[in-house]
Amino acid sequence: MPNKWKHFLDILDMPRSQSWALVTRAKEMKDTDHRSQILAGKVLVMIFEKASTRTRLSFEMAVRHLGGDTIFMTPHESQLGRSEPLKDTARVISRYCAGMIVRTFGQEKLEELAEYASVPVVNALSDLHHPCQVLSDLLTMYERTPSFKDLKVAWIGDGNNMAHSWINAAIYFPFYLSLAVPKGFEPDARILNKAVQLGARIHVSHEPKLAMDGAHYVNTDVWASMGQESEQGARSKPFANFQVNDELLKLADPEVKVMHCLPAHRGEEITDEVMEGPASIVWDQAENRLHMQKAILEWVFGHAPESTAKEFADDRPGPKPFHTI
Repeated sequence: MPNKWKHFLDILDMPRSQSWALVTRAKEMKDTDHRSQILAGKVLVMIFEKASTRTRLSFEMAVRHLGGDTIFMTPHESQLGRSEPLKDTARVISRYCAGMIVRTFGQEKLEELAEYASVPVVNALSDLHHPCQVLSDLLTMYERTPSFKDLKVAWIGDGNNMAHSWINAAIYFPFYLSLAVPKGFEPDARILNKAVQLGARIHVSHEPKLAMDGAHYVNTDVWASMGQESEQGARSKPFANFQVNDELLKLADPEVKVMHCLPAHRGEEITDEVMEGPASIVWDQAENRLHMQKAILEWVFGHAPESTAKEFADDRPGPKPFHTI
């Protein structure tokens, strides 16, 4: 008999139609302050190798809103920080808990846990992907512009896990994605090439002004993510022209909105004036982690949303997909 749950390690783990429907479902959950008992009697273990504020709180609250409970673990409090094989950990946790929410470094750790677990594994962030965050960002966009097909979304900064999840989102959602990254910090070529082959409209350059030109939404992230702190000084020079500031925003659409996955290093990748300015929607974006997490967990545990939204019809306008560096 097939399992009623799925793993969620990447946006592409769900079908296109369900990923679209997930956004409208999360919006519905937000509008109705949704509560349910779909996780009643279930305990999910949260395994975090990286520090977190929004991801931990939003997932813990999401599980509780759906009637479940959580146990929080770090490597210091378990065998994860020692020599026990991940496949053994996956098997043992599966005997105790109904699912795993994992925030880690290597994507291969998530994949191994998922391979040997007999419960769902959800990616709460890895060095390769951050799907829950980007789906939450899409919810934030949807609240303002329900049709994505004429939108230009800019990514300014590192070709990191956030950039990868934006690239994958561009496969399923019909916005045009323009990334500007410093030389030597390009996104993973395999992820980019796959997205283009599957129809995503993506352009990659080393020019922030090019990415920002006419953008309706602009996204950025810290220049050195967790685990890269030792590179902070070395990254300052190549990233110096990739700050999201008032001058750069002048090139965007007059109604441009600015997003940041947080935490932000104000004065580095984004100025304080932009963070606190009228274009900023970062606090709505942060709140939406809760609502999207609820929709993701609902999907993971066997409640697939159905898409009837005309705004997600895949009628991508404009030229054929392309990318350039």
